[in-house]
Amino acid sequence: MSERVVVALDVGGTGMKCALVRPEGTVVHEERHPTLAARGPEAVAENILAVAESLAGRARADGLTPIATGIAVPGVVDELNGVAVWSANVGFRDVPLRDLAVQRLGMPAALGHDVRVGALAEARLGAGRGHGHVLFVAIGTGIAAGLVIDGAGYPGAHGAAGELGHVVVRSGGALCGCGARGCLEAEASAKSIGRRYAELSGIADATAFDVATRAAAGEKLAGRVWQDAAEALASGLLTAQALYDVQVVVLGGGLAEAGDDLLRPVRAAVAEGITFHRTPEIVRAELGDTAGCLGAALLALDSLQE
Repeated sequence: MSERVVVALDVGGTGMKCALVRPEGTVVHEERHPTLAARGPEAVAENILAVAESLAGRARADGLTPIATGIAVPGVVDELNGVAVWSANVGFRDVPLRDLAVQRLGMPAALGHDVRVGALAEARLGAGRGHGHVLFVAIGTGIAAGLVIDGAGYPGAHGAAGELGHVVVRSGGALCGCGARGCLEAEASAKSIGRRYAELSGIADATAFDVATRAAAGEKLAGRVWQDAAEALASGLLTAQALYDVQVVVLGGGLAEAGDDLLRPVRAAVAEGITFHRTPEIVRAELGDTAGCLGAALLALDSLQE
């Protein structure tokens, strides 16, 4: 009997990370492809299906047996019914992507939210393993979170759970893309950190990486912008802890690449602000940009057991 693998795709607004994954979580083969979002949602869906079909063919050619397909997409995802409800990045509106994958590939499929499947992977295979209650927070251009309880992700009643980036942490603060002011995403995302520093310094096109580097080198302005963002993030995590009471918070996404330069001020601000709740362990994600594919594969494997 040939070795079994899952076809896994992590779809972003620009690119797709794709892999063949063994049931225990080992990546056998990986590829990257453009999403082609500019061509419209129908073209994106066709592109996803074509890449998945190609991966399944690659598996069979290598003597492997593909047993399921796992797909992760951004936006609002109805995981129960396998529908990509809405996504600004790729233009999806009520796309039954799971059923389309089943029809195209002739095997079971599962559809999940990109951050929630990343949370699933970090909780089971990465920095949250060994804990029953894990909150994964992805900090990049935006901010979103995924809650995992006893190894199972929590999507919410309408597939929109985990939008931690839209919790207001500073009343009347920076304008967020959602229309509100002072959202965590508008105060502590990588995009907002770069924008804030550019406004104060006059240095156009400054990035969060620039701010982190300059802050580490002792520049006062960069240090202040970085500390402000860390405190805003801590405020969001304190709200999350009041709601979820998790054992560990796993910080991932591009901003987490700053490592201890981010973890230290965030941990300190959380410790200062915590009251009667237990202080969660705050750690950096371990799986990097493979988390989405691994989580999509885990979701597909779970669906086989339902």
